[in-house]
Amino acid sequence: MTRIRSVDLALTALAPAIWGSSYIVATEGLPAGYPLTIACLRALPAGLLLLLLVRRLPTGIWWGRALVLGAFNFTFFWGLLFLAAFRLPGGLAATLGASQPLLVVLLAWPLLGTAIRPGAVGAAVLGMAGVGLLVLAPGLVVDGLGVVAALGGAVSMALGTVLTRKWGANVPPLTLTAWQMVAGGVLLVPAALLLEPAWPAPTVGQALSLGYLGLIGAAVTYVLWFRGLALLGPARASALAFLSPLSAVLLGWGLLDQRPGPIQGVGMFLVVAGVVWSQRAGDVPQPKVRAA
Repeated sequence: MTRIRSVDLALTALAPAIWGSSYIVATEGLPAGYPLTIACLRALPAGLLLLLLVRRLPTGIWWGRALVLGAFNFTFFWGLLFLAAFRLPGGLAATLGASQPLLVVLLAWPLLGTAIRPGAVGAAVLGMAGVGLLVLAPGLVVDGLGVVAALGGAVSMALGTVLTRKWGANVPPLTLTAWQMVAGGVLLVPAALLLEPAWPAPTVGQALSLGYLGLIGAAVTYVLWFRGLALLGPARASALAFLSPLSAVLLGWGLLDQRPGPIQGVGMFLVVAGVVWSQRAGDVPQPKVRAA
């Protein structure tokens, strides 16, 4: 692996590592019961800020593509993600969401013409098993709607990942992120207003939590994510998402004294092994694309 590839891999892996901190920020700093409102307040302000930076609007077919990608990557995914987080134990929600890399491998075949490589499938299954050991606990209470939401979120992100790779190769990551986040946030506005009660004025702590989730946990990380998706391909990039629950467990250990046990240690090993395997057995090499 060349030095440039190593840097690209590290920058892409930084995105899910930061996403792992979002679990703690959301559960410790924000009220339950407002999944769509939180998703909207996370996406729209950050997207508008990025749009001010790029100063470029979509043209032609990209108006429709931005709406589709924004819906899959942000509207549906984040809305369902927060719904699952508030209705399911975090471990179960994370495990169901960990099916996303496997779904990416399967969807890339009909949508991108990428062959289903046994190694990529094996790495995805290994990583998912590691997440299960990492976060699942006995005595889980399963909520049907929460399970549907978690699986729906995984499907939505998988579709968004593959379609972003298909359509976004010639659009700079910063611009691509801005368009999608604004579109996804706009689509969330009516859903939040119609389906959820009004959220009282946020406290200072809640405002800081939303600012972190929007600026660091969304704007910065998704620029890195879409850049890495273009350079690494969907199978390799999506497998790095296994680092999100790993990061959440490590941060919970360091910040909340949630000490992992031996089974979680095995899960950590499997997650890392799945990620390493995925980088060796991912996509067939693709032509270089612009990443600036």
